[in-house]
Amino acid sequence: MKPSSIALQRRHLLATTTLGLAAGAILATALQAQDVPEGGMVGEMYLTEDDFDSNPARNYSPYAGLSYPIRPLWGDSHMHTALSYDAPAYSATLMPRDAYRFARGEEVIASHGVPAKLSRPLDWLAVTEHSDAMGSMTEMLAGNPEMLADPQILDWYHRVKGGGPEAVTSVLEITNAMSDGTIPPAFVDPKLAKSVWNEVIEIAEEYNEPGVFTALIGYEWTSTEAGNNLHRNVIFRDDGTYARQMLPLDTLGSTNPEDLWTWMETYEEKTGGDVLALAHNGNLSNGLMFPVETNPATGEPLGGDYFARRFKWEPLYEVTQMKGDGETHPMLSPDDEFADYETWDIGNMAGIPKQESMLQYEYAREALKNGLTIAEEFGVNPYKFGMVGSTDSHTALSTGEEDNYFGKHSGVEPDAERWKHVVGAIGELAILGWETTASGYAAVWASENTREAIFDAMERKEVYGTTGPRITVRFFGGWDFNEADTTSRQPAEAGYARGVPMGGDLRPAPDGATAPTFLVGALKDSIGANLDRIQIVKGWMDDAGETHEMVYDVVWAGDREPDADGKLPPIGSTVDLDEATWTNSIGAGELITAWTDPDFDPSRPAFYYARVLEIPTPRWTAYDVVRLGAQMPDEVPMIHQERAYTSPIWYTPAE
Repeated sequence: MKPSSIALQRRHLLATTTLGLAAGAILATALQAQDVPEGGMVGEMYLTEDDFDSNPARNYSPYAGLSYPIRPLWGDSHMHTALSYDAPAYSATLMPRDAYRFARGEEVIASHGVPAKLSRPLDWLAVTEHSDAMGSMTEMLAGNPEMLADPQILDWYHRVKGGGPEAVTSVLEITNAMSDGTIPPAFVDPKLAKSVWNEVIEIAEEYNEPGVFTALIGYEWTSTEAGNNLHRNVIFRDDGTYARQMLPLDTLGSTNPEDLWTWMETYEEKTGGDVLALAHNGNLSNGLMFPVETNPATGEPLGGDYFARRFKWEPLYEVTQMKGDGETHPMLSPDDEFADYETWDIGNMAGIPKQESMLQYEYAREALKNGLTIAEEFGVNPYKFGMVGSTDSHTALSTGEEDNYFGKHSGVEPDAERWKHVVGAIGELAILGWETTASGYAAVWASENTREAIFDAMERKEVYGTTGPRITVRFFGGWDFNEADTTSRQPAEAGYARGVPMGGDLRPAPDGATAPTFLVGALKDSIGANLDRIQIVKGWMDDAGETHEMVYDVVWAGDREPDADGKLPPIGSTVDLDEATWTNSIGAGELITAWTDPDFDPSRPAFYYARVLEIPTPRWTAYDVVRLGAQMPDEVPMIHQERAYTSPIWYTPAE
């Protein structure tokens, strides 16, 4: 028999509540034509695909059934707490639970008693404590008698307890002792290491909430031999059942990145899990982050095995963070007017001065170019990486925004004098506190907020980094994008259907295609500054094996026109330094275009990535002047242009 009108109304309500209004209406219509038991459940309705496809409303919602991610998930892949041995020397007290609470949007009290809260919660966080002596400093400061029985550890205990320069010197001594193998055994007790690692995993499990907030398990492998920073963050796809089966590799085990890859390989073979690594920004490596000829750890010539393994295990690179920006350098990119951004280039962590010849092996753009030449010779590109930003904070606070900057470590939380704090001395030069940056955040185009989906997006390099703003950026490469694709409110539909997203490889050119096209768009941070322009950075190799680069302004705000040399005039500035503010009376809230490479040579390999620039805004130093009354010399920058860097898209000629 037919269901009663009341039953139809009841089932119509249940259907709309469960499946959405449009689908519910279809169900209700279909019910009227079927004999359904009055007590039947929605799951028992006799409906087929024909019932939907015959009704135009079946495809009414453009968002139903999407197979691609619709928004970036924002996070930080590089965060330290007091469990990292160098953090307590600067009076850090916050622990992993505090880091997760803060990232989820809760207000916390920072180590020096200042309330702190994010403008908006993050979607995910990786707490990446140093694997070297993880938890040992907090255990020492708690007065562990077995540790304090060692005279060297007792000396560190008193000096760190005393604070100030002696506490910092103690950290440098511990770092050197780890590098040269003279660290007291009690400071690196495997039983303590296992206990702390299990605690880190347990807390990540506690705060991981699929669909709401993702707590990625990870650690930082901390190779700093001779002061050259070759750090890598190791990120797990897995939960604690897998991650606790092996202790993280520390630099007592090896300072050679190849041994880290072996550890990762062993982990996957032993557990059936998945891990990846991302390299720290290279500006403190003194030319060793992106080698092309010799392994910096062994001195041996590099070959195909090294390059293939690096490509496999290190799909990402941390292009911007608090120790400077790592996209490019003005000496490497002299024609790029935006190249000199938050540049650190005077030496490494041991104070060994930088030589100009080192720069080409430290920055992302040059590494991407060098990767093309390596691929030509060895058949594999080791520097085919995606790009993210993160903070590298040692405060447990992922504060990547300029107006909410809590410093690299707890010793430089908001204070009127922090701008002149000595970060590192290199000969007669010094890196001062004002040179640290508030960068940055990582954006991941993941289909859902889970460990698995975020990791998979990282592995396929569908990620990008910003210096702090939450700018939404889409970047696709194909062969036939056009102006019509830019007018859609869902440009990603065309992007995925007819091209590849950031991090991908251009598909073979169809018949008749003469040059690749790129669909690129950006939306301003909802509470941030307007956009100045979008640029596409191209790198390529010529017939002689030489690499080149070009920066193209592809879409911009306002009615500016390039000059005779093709240079786009500056957008201007609305910054008011007296108030540390700006207005969005210039710039654009949204920019999008379809751009065709005008200089394409189908016979030569190339890469492309997008760089998005905001209009000028106050730097964190300007906020310190206004809020704290700080007085800084004229050399300290007060205004900058924040930016986003997408992962590249690569073109490889057909063989």
